[in-house]
Amino acid sequence: MARKLLKRWMPDPTNVKKNPSLHFLGDLRHDPNLFHLNRHSVSVAFFVGVFCAFLPIPGQMPIAAIAALLVRCNLPLAVALVWISNPVTIPPIFFATYELGRWILQTPEIQFSIELSWEWVTTKLVKLWQPLLVGSLLSGIFFGTLGYVTMQLFWRWHVVSNWRKRQQMRNDTRENR
Repeated sequence: MARKLLKRWMPDPTNVKKNPSLHFLGDLRHDPNLFHLNRHSVSVAFFVGVFCAFLPIPGQMPIAAIAALLVRCNLPLAVALVWISNPVTIPPIFFATYELGRWILQTPEIQFSIELSWEWVTTKLVKLWQPLLVGSLLSGIFFGTLGYVTMQLFWRWHVVSNWRKRQQMRNDTRENR
């Protein structure tokens, strides 16, 4: 069931491998672990995707893809999970990670408003980047690990549940004879 559920939303591996924009990966794109759905590859993909979602930098999807290639986990799932941080969720996520980093580093609170200008980057962002980075990395590690453990437990629970159902069905058919 868990595999079937995930497979329903996953892109077809042959289409992904044939994508011309991925030819630079060479033989890496033919690694079966990058598209395999098992407890290990899915759990590690959850860690990679959730961790990268908390990185306060642009280009989270390519970073997740490269990390998935390096650790040989499910590539499409790792890249898709990056969308936890999307235009709607980025402000509260990064505000919370900034506050966590500020609390850990014991830095004073800075009143600011975000502006898309070079002046804002050179004056305000210079003061904000350390707490934001520390909070983001710690949050990414925490929630990535939480996603990893949750998928490990969910997958195990699902397998045991299916074993018990099959065992119960076997017992029922024996009793009906």
